Amino acid sequence: MTNALGMIVAAACLGLATAAQADFAKVDDKSAFLSLVQGKTLKRPFVTLQVTPDGGIAGRGARWDVTGNWQWQNGFFCRDLYWGGDDLGYNCQEVRADGNRIRFTSDRGAGRSADFRLQ
Repeated sequence: MTNALGMIVAAACLGLATAAQADFAKVDDKSAFLSLVQGKTLKRPFVTLQVTPDGGIAGRGARWDVTGNWQWQNGFFCRDLYWGGDDLGYNCQEVRADGNRIRFTSDRGAGRSADFRLQ
C-alpha cells in the first residue's frame, strides 16, 4: 500500500481529521450509541464500516479490510482496530451525532475527529 494512501485511510479510521463541534450532540451511553449505528453503515471517503451490537467492527478502508472490537466505557467508544492486518491501536473516543452524521474524536475527546455519514 502506498504511504500517502495509507495515511489517508489510517487517519479516517483513527479519527484524525479535524472538524468543529457544530451542532453535534454528545452521545453519553451505549444504548443511545447503538440506536444510532445499529443496521447502518458508517461512510466517509475511501472508508465504509459497520459497528455491531456484539462489539465487532468490520469494513473496508481503501482496498484493505478493517476489523476490530469495541466496548463502551465510562461514556466513550473504546476500540481496537486493524487495517489490512496492521494494528492501529486501542483508543477511547468521544462520540457525537447530528442527524445522519456521527463524529468520533480520539483521546476521549481531546484529539482529532473523523466524521461519518450513517446510511
